[in-house]
Amino acid sequence: MTLRPASDADIPAMERFLATYAETSMFLRSNLASHGLHEMRHPHGTRFWVFGSDSEKPDPAAPDSPAALSGVFGATNGGFLMLQAPGIDPRVFVDWAAALKGHLFRGITGDDPQVRRALAALRLRSDLFRTNHAEPLYRLELDRLDAPEETMRPALPEDHAMLTDWYTNYLIDTGLTDDLTEAREEGAARAVAAAKPGAERLLIENGRPVAAASINAQVEDMVQLGGVFVPKQARNKGLARRVTAARLAEARKAGARVAILFANNAAAARAYEAIGFRRIGAYRVALLKSSQLIGGG
Repeated sequence: MTLRPASDADIPAMERFLATYAETSMFLRSNLASHGLHEMRHPHGTRFWVFGSDSEKPDPAAPDSPAALSGVFGATNGGFLMLQAPGIDPRVFVDWAAALKGHLFRGITGDDPQVRRALAALRLRSDLFRTNHAEPLYRLELDRLDAPEETMRPALPEDHAMLTDWYTNYLIDTGLTDDLTEAREEGAARAVAAAKPGAERLLIENGRPVAAASINAQVEDMVQLGGVFVPKQARNKGLARRVTAARLAEARKAGARVAILFANNAAAARAYEAIGFRRIGAYRVALLKSSQLIGGG
C-alpha cells in the first residue's frame, strides 16, 4: 500500500471511510462534499491524498467493492492541513510531509494523536507556533437538546463595527493571535464574512445582539458548531449556553441530528456540558505565528 494523490475514482471510498470517523473528519468531509478534488481557487478547496490499495480503482475481481482505504490526508488552498489516519505506520506521515513540500502551511487540526504524529513528521520548531494544544471534543444527539425559545437573527451589514470588535476580542481571548493589529484586520474580515447568508447567528435580548454562534461545517445530518462569542461585559450570565442551544435548535429544525464541537477553555466546556454534550475525545489545534512553505527551510 502507498500514499498517493486521490482520484475521482476514490471519492466513494473516501466518503465511506471518513464517515466511519465522522466526529474528527468534519472539515475533510465538508471540503470534499463542497469542492471535490479539483478546486484550485477557493481557500477551502483541498488537495487530497489517500493511503490504501495501490490501485485507484476497485478490485477487478470484485467490481462492486471499493478500494480499501485506511487514511485520507488533505491540504487546503488556504494553508490548513487535515487528516484521518488512525493506526497508520508513522512512516506514512513522513511520506505525506514529503508530498507537502512547497505547500502553504498555516495550521493543522484533527484527532490529537494523529496531528502530533503529523507535526513530528513535519519537523517544525515549537517556537513557530502561535498555539498548539488539544481541546476536548464533544458530541450531542440533538433529540436530547432542551432549547427554550429564543430570538435569533442573522448577522447584518450594519453589525460590522460591533462584530469587528467581537471577533478581535475573540481572536485575542482564544490565543489565536497576540497581535492587536493582526486581530483587528482578521476581525474585520470575519465581520464581513459573517454577514453572508447562513454564516453567523446572533442571540437578541431586549432588541440588541448579546452573543453569536455559527456552524462551521455540515455533512449530511451532522453539524459542527464553530465560534461561540459573548462580549466580556456580558459573560458569566449563561449567554454562551443559551446561544449555543438556540443555534443548535435551528440546526435541528433544518434536519441535523448530531452536533459536535471542541471547547477552547474550561468555561466553554462547562456551558456545553450543561446543554448535554458529552466528551468523546481530544482535538488538536496547531496554528503558526505566520504562514510558511513546507520544506522551505
